[in-house]
Amino acid sequence: MRHVHNPQLQFGQTDISTIHFDPKSRDDIPQALRGLQHLYCTDELRNQVFSIIEEEMASRANPMLGRPGMDWWKILVMGILRLNLNCDFDRLHELVNQHRTIRAMLGHGEHWEDLTPYHIQTLKDNVPLLTPEMLDKINTLVVESGHALLKKTLKKACGAAVTHL
Repeated sequence: MRHVHNPQLQFGQTDISTIHFDPKSRDDIPQALRGLQHLYCTDELRNQVFSIIEEEMASRANPMLGRPGMDWWKILVMGILRLNLNCDFDRLHELVNQHRTIRAMLGHGEHWEDLTPYHIQTLKDNVPLLTPEMLDKINTLVVESGHALLKKTLKKACGAAVTHL
């Protein structure tokens, strides 16, 4: 049975909510990771996203059979990176094994020598579990969340402007 994500941090592991990104970076990787960090830190949104994934996967596999697979969080991070970067499995393989911030987002600690690398076949077996239909549903939720966040920000900005007049 797959798990969403183990909230219990291991020794040396960084909490996803505390990962810092360079605000001046114009690269697409930090932008995608910032969005994933928002998804992770927003409990309601995270629960909705993973309920979609678990709902879709419930029809495909018997959770009582087989060994535990890769966490859904790791599959989601890798799938979003592959989609946003429009990269093949070879580039994704290099990124998840060598990019420090991506490794932190995947839930790995700073001790690289202790970590087993992801094998390319593992990526090819797990990342495609996120179907285009699932990703469309997740995208809709994330966009709605972004719109709600923008409305809150605009209300605060308008409220502050009105009180200063």
